[in-house]
Amino acid sequence: MTATEPAISVVPANQASWDDLQTVFGSTGPAARCQCQRFKLRRKEYFAGFPAEERADRLRQQTDSGHPESGTTSGLVAYLDGEPVGWCAVEPRSHYEGLARNNRVPWEGRDEDKADDSVWAVTCFFVRKGFRKNGVSRALARAAVEFARERGARAIEGYPITTKNVIIEELLVGTVSVFADAGLSVVSRPTLRRVVMRLDF
Repeated sequence: MTATEPAISVVPANQASWDDLQTVFGSTGPAARCQCQRFKLRRKEYFAGFPAEERADRLRQQTDSGHPESGTTSGLVAYLDGEPVGWCAVEPRSHYEGLARNNRVPWEGRDEDKADDSVWAVTCFFVRKGFRKNGVSRALARAAVEFARERGARAIEGYPITTKNVIIEELLVGTVSVFADAGLSVVSRPTLRRVVMRLDF
């Protein structure tokens, strides 16, 4: 690393403070509204049905943020020169009820057990405005691979957007190049705009 390259570090979300995680998500915009609950919504739930504060409370419970001694957490937080700047959602695929209910992504054309806890999934990336294009998403993707591997996963998947003309909310699922840089390869194309990428350990 040269003196001009930023120092990126990534930690499990329970090792980051809640304030740091909320600094990444911000107070406005898609990440602040979602609190990474899109794929965690339970059956018959919808965003308008419960306030953002409840979504944030669920995220806090899911990550166990601020409790480094915790044995369970979901997600990773990235720091750029010590500043909290990025988030990646990663945990067993079966924990994402929204994925299990989707008929196309990631299931179409595949013979997969939706309840298989040994397959992990990366469902979201978010990098704060002003800190993008510094390699944060790539660092998070690589860290997600190791995070899953160290916790006994037999495979990890991602479901990126393939088209270039997208809005930021769509980019939260990641891009093909970010996953490819972390070692994942395309295994299926359930829609014209989405692919399934996977790495078997």
